[in-house]
Amino acid sequence: MNYVNGRQATSLGETNDLGKPWRYKDGDLTVTRSCPWSPPGCHPVGCGLKLYVDKEGTLVKVEGDENQPITGGRLCVRCITLKDYVYNPSRIIHPQKRDPQFRGQADKWEQITWDEAFDLMVSEVTKVKEKYGPESIVLFTGTGREGGTMKPMGAAVFGTPNYCYTQSGYACYAPRLAGTSYVMGAPDPEIDYAAAFKNRYDEEGYVLSECVILWGKDPLPSNPDGLFGHALIDMMKRGTRLITVDPRLTWLATKADYALRLRPGTDTALAMAMLHVIISEDLYDHDFIEYWTYGFEELAERVATMPPEKAAEITGVPVEDIYGAARMYARAAPAGIAWGLAVDQNPNGSQLGHCILDLMAVTGNIDVPGGQIIGGAGEGQQETGFGWSAMPTETADKMIGLKEFPAYCNAILDAHADMVLETLETEKPYPLRFGYYAGNNLLAATCAAQPKRWHDAMLKSLDYCVTLDCFMTPSAQATCDLFLPLAASPEREGTVANHYGATPTFLGITNKAIDFGEGKSDTEFCYELGKRLNPKVWSKYEDVYAYIKALRFGNKKDFATARKEVGWQREIEYHKFETGKCRQDGKLGFNTPTGRFEFYSTLFQSFGDDPLPYYLEPPYSPQKTPELLEKYPLVLTTGARTYAFFHSENRQIPFCRELNPDPLVEINPALAHRLGIADGQWVRIWNQFGSCKMKAKLTIAVDERTLMAQHGWWFPEADPDKTNPEGEYNVWLANINELVPHFHVGKMGWGAPFKCLLANIEPLNENYDTDMQEIWEKFGKLVR
Repeated sequence: MNYVNGRQATSLGETNDLGKPWRYKDGDLTVTRSCPWSPPGCHPVGCGLKLYVDKEGTLVKVEGDENQPITGGRLCVRCITLKDYVYNPSRIIHPQKRDPQFRGQADKWEQITWDEAFDLMVSEVTKVKEKYGPESIVLFTGTGREGGTMKPMGAAVFGTPNYCYTQSGYACYAPRLAGTSYVMGAPDPEIDYAAAFKNRYDEEGYVLSECVILWGKDPLPSNPDGLFGHALIDMMKRGTRLITVDPRLTWLATKADYALRLRPGTDTALAMAMLHVIISEDLYDHDFIEYWTYGFEELAERVATMPPEKAAEITGVPVEDIYGAARMYARAAPAGIAWGLAVDQNPNGSQLGHCILDLMAVTGNIDVPGGQIIGGAGEGQQETGFGWSAMPTETADKMIGLKEFPAYCNAILDAHADMVLETLETEKPYPLRFGYYAGNNLLAATCAAQPKRWHDAMLKSLDYCVTLDCFMTPSAQATCDLFLPLAASPEREGTVANHYGATPTFLGITNKAIDFGEGKSDTEFCYELGKRLNPKVWSKYEDVYAYIKALRFGNKKDFATARKEVGWQREIEYHKFETGKCRQDGKLGFNTPTGRFEFYSTLFQSFGDDPLPYYLEPPYSPQKTPELLEKYPLVLTTGARTYAFFHSENRQIPFCRELNPDPLVEINPALAHRLGIADGQWVRIWNQFGSCKMKAKLTIAVDERTLMAQHGWWFPEADPDKTNPEGEYNVWLANINELVPHFHVGKMGWGAPFKCLLANIEPLNENYDTDMQEIWEKFGKLVR
């Protein structure tokens, strides 16, 4: 039996309250209960689905699963429209190849078999290894499927050290994870939304958070990193109060006691000022600081250099709100902070992350009920060493960026994104000749700065490139030679772990409900290609899911058993630092060099950075570069999440597209009036790095100094050929990442200014409005 603080942990199978097994009959339909990850696009929330399949084996309906203890039957539009995704006419369900000389030509693809595809890959990989070495293979990844399967398993398949998340400064999630591991030796700290308890908020021993700060995070549309956003609504109904830190006025901000609408990129100044208030007014947890932390006096001295009055001048937040928010958070018992992508998309983000962790620590909210929940020693998906253990040291040491940015490369076993681009361009320190896309559409303003540079560099350097995906994307159309069909979630088996397994909340099972086409999951692909390319590593695995038992279930369950449970709430224990469960050696304290939570980070220091937080202006800002304001007078932030899409996915799903037909830039009505821009008018946005076109949305959600532009745009209905002046599928038309500079990262290699730039905007007479009738005609007829 598994127990949660003395109470039995629960599964979602035959023994739950509603009593539905993992598969059952509903009239003539077979219902399979499942917890998807992606596709369709989503973070690892593990929402409960009921997949209704008819006698012909066709998915006919999708509903929310009431048995799922966290989501409780609630679904986003992407899951509700899953049938439209699976049977979309533009979906590719068979392998295709194209001669590399015809890249960008949409009419040159021809269907082949999987055996032919694997033979091609083996041939091309072998040629590159023999001529250049395995380091000349690079794996490009995006948000990830099944927890970034390609990182460990790709290394075991291809034998390359160069796995690369292509976003400049790895400006998504990993900087926060790395900072947390440096400062307190634990994975991602999450707010305590009672995810591990059968009775949820009514569980004996659970304490509701009095206050939650949403820092650069809008969890309702994004469900970020596995946090089910509507858990905040559940908590608010029970009395939790909010503080939001966001330049935009979001729906949750309108419900907050304090909505701190700061100038984009100035978050660290605000966080330091809040720390100063808490320390100077003696609102901190004396016992926690005395017994479990290191460097408090040094921190107090440092943050005293950023009083609220100074921070108010920098951030634009009223000084009284800085004082009020700091006091409200410090006096709440308990309180939590949910931090978001804004921490990562800032070259000063490592210091911001350090400050936010310090706020959690000074108030004694780490690893306590209703505060921040953290994993214990060794928590998280444990596949990382899977491929590296068999890699020769001399090969591993050739990872691009390892010498220059050890904090980055060693923390996540990734080649440095900005340096990979330069290696593609210069062939130094060696050429890259074979590329593989794993859940990546980097050209479509998602996970790359300066995507045209990536486009040109890949065409110049890569002799062969492969993708595994559900739809032809502009990235694949422009640069790939082999397209492999990816199985959608109803067609595959797998696992989904909230927060990538880093925090003790929920582990779900993806149960296969249908067969459609020839798509394979990432895991199946790795297994089948791995047997061909690296049989010594893969021969010991008798089936594709053996790794799940060995690595994700801790040898406690096999997949056949786990699938029947559909998912289960994991065990949670608080105050682990007091019992030796935060450290692998079993000693009390935290898994850091000092054994304590480090306000003064010895690891930051060892990597050549300041061990204490400090504020830096964004590289281009009204204060840092006032000479640019005549040309670029506005602050540009990008990438706020939408309900309709997940990054660049779902734009060929008519119901999703109707919610957001065109690429939008938010502009304040007063500013728009001065510039002669009407609501719904197309505009040009530009700065010294690039330009794009979008449709103006007039809203008071942004102030008069700020623009907010959507990301991830491409147009599946547009001309896919390279002869299109706007690029394959109009990928350059609304590509906001063309305005984001290359290699403007922090000292340790983390972070990039995706959310804090300068730009200008002007009205256009052209009209690029989406014809929704065309979308319905092209993509609205389900394939049966």
